[in-house]
Amino acid sequence: MTQDKIIALVDGSIYAASVCEHAAWIASHTGSSVELVHVLGRREAAPTDDHSGAIALGARTTLLTQLAELDAQRAKLISQRGRAILDDAQALVRQAGVADVTTRLRHGDIVETVAEVEREAGLILIGKRGEAADFAKGHLGSNLERIVRASHKPVFVAARAFKPISKVLIAHDGGASAAKAVDHIARSPLFQGLSVHVVTVGDATPAATKGLAEAKARLSAAGIEAETSILPGQPETALSTFIDEVQLDMLVMGAYGHSRIRSLIIGSTTTEMVRSCKVPVLLIR
Repeated sequence: MTQDKIIALVDGSIYAASVCEHAAWIASHTGSSVELVHVLGRREAAPTDDHSGAIALGARTTLLTQLAELDAQRAKLISQRGRAILDDAQALVRQAGVADVTTRLRHGDIVETVAEVEREAGLILIGKRGEAADFAKGHLGSNLERIVRASHKPVFVAARAFKPISKVLIAHDGGASAAKAVDHIARSPLFQGLSVHVVTVGDATPAATKGLAEAKARLSAAGIEAETSILPGQPETALSTFIDEVQLDMLVMGAYGHSRIRSLIIGSTTTEMVRSCKVPVLLIR
């Protein structure tokens, strides 16, 4: 993570404050600027349906005028609400000590917006769930899954509550995305001075041992001393247990790339870890 802009997606959910606080924490460690983005979806901006077809001509004309006025008022209020969300978020980030904070209110699809703004960003930051979080605790936010699939930049998934991060876990499966995650951490000022654990789940094969040794050497060359472990069991349960036992503050792992089979879902282990993990997750392609 270089001194690129952090794009933080905020809404009216209970995760919004955590998104802002994580953005401020990252910016304070990397020197990045923060841009807070709120997207008004097409449904929010869409006019109400016209059910007046059976009404007599005179009354129908009056009603259509009233409906048009209500639509205009509704659109104005939705826009004002979006601006208020951004203003509150900006104040929160600035209170945390970050001066370079901008805001952007957009209309349209959130994935299309991210595709446009991520060109100038080094990181996309989003809450685990959206405004319906309390009604869908067993599910990830639909926008999160879409953004992780589509984004070409690292995606930081904020947990519900913020706390300062000092211990980081890298889930290492020996694949290309795991190597990229290690390289990302080695190059980023964010991880300097943090305690880092690199963990593989499965059998202690020569390949697994070699992969951990290479990861440790890469981090050591960057001035980051890491501990390594091989855990038995399945990744979803073993990693979650390890996070709780060692009291780790963040998980870094690879997100699966595109393929015909995986085009509609994130990799199953990644999805489960983001869903169940109580700490923030940084996903690297």
